[in-house]
Amino acid sequence: MASTHDYHNDPRNDNILIYINGEYFQRSEAKVSVLDSGYLLGDGVWEGIRLHKGHLVHLDEHLDRLYSGAETLAMDIGLSKVEVKQALETTIQKNGMKSDVHIRLIVSRGIKKTPYQSPKVTMGNPTVVVIPEYKKASEEVKKKGITLATVTTRRDHTVQDPRVNSLSKHNCIAACIEADRLGVDEGLMLDPHGFVATCNSTNFFMVHSGEVWTSTGEYCLNGVTRGAVIRLCREYDVSVQEKNFIPEDVYSADEIFVTGTFAGVIPVILVDDNKIGGGMRGPLTKNLQNWYALDIEKQAIGS
Repeated sequence: MASTHDYHNDPRNDNILIYINGEYFQRSEAKVSVLDSGYLLGDGVWEGIRLHKGHLVHLDEHLDRLYSGAETLAMDIGLSKVEVKQALETTIQKNGMKSDVHIRLIVSRGIKKTPYQSPKVTMGNPTVVVIPEYKKASEEVKKKGITLATVTTRRDHTVQDPRVNSLSKHNCIAACIEADRLGVDEGLMLDPHGFVATCNSTNFFMVHSGEVWTSTGEYCLNGVTRGAVIRLCREYDVSVQEKNFIPEDVYSADEIFVTGTFAGVIPVILVDDNKIGGGMRGPLTKNLQNWYALDIEKQAIGS
């Protein structure tokens, strides 16, 4: 099966340097404690950030979301945004990286005295990790697209805020497992009211009579690429609506695509055995792929 995270293997990743709390370690030597809050409980936040031609794409938006998520979890990251940016830039420089790089920035609450969920038993500062990898998204997936199926796992606020990019991803993993069992690439997740919310690892968009629809944003991750696509639609005079809609609306869509930091804009060709757009990437999806790529180029030139 295809995936929005399909990439070309790069042997250079065997020798990358990974940042852990101000120190650098070879990939094979990079370790955190078994008593770390992230390992024990999934207690922390993270971001995935692209490096393109020496430019950290949408860095300000990613850092804003990281700190907002930490605030929701009542967690002090322990570093300023400037210091986190410096850690990212130094890590890139030490690895000699310029482009086609995906960076995982992880912040956990830190090491605990004992394996227990209360933040009160956390000792010292948060654990900050930067993992940079050479990762070029599959061009084939960008052209041929992926398949979706509606899963029973819902997105709601009763367990955890779905808008926070927390290390605890059980909800998304459950949807991912369900999608795999259904023989599709991603799970289409509904909100508590039965409206389309998101996919398990990407944000969902559809095109209906030339108008782009996406969910209200209440029950999906506050996607940085999602926000960029909404902005680009408005800049290129494409009507875009954040609204409630049901799976039956999805089946009659002219085009569908999903968005994410790693792969950008990816077409969807099948949902619940319903072929979308004749099973091919649609013209507006292709335009948005081009506009998004151009937008990133402009950012790199201007940085």
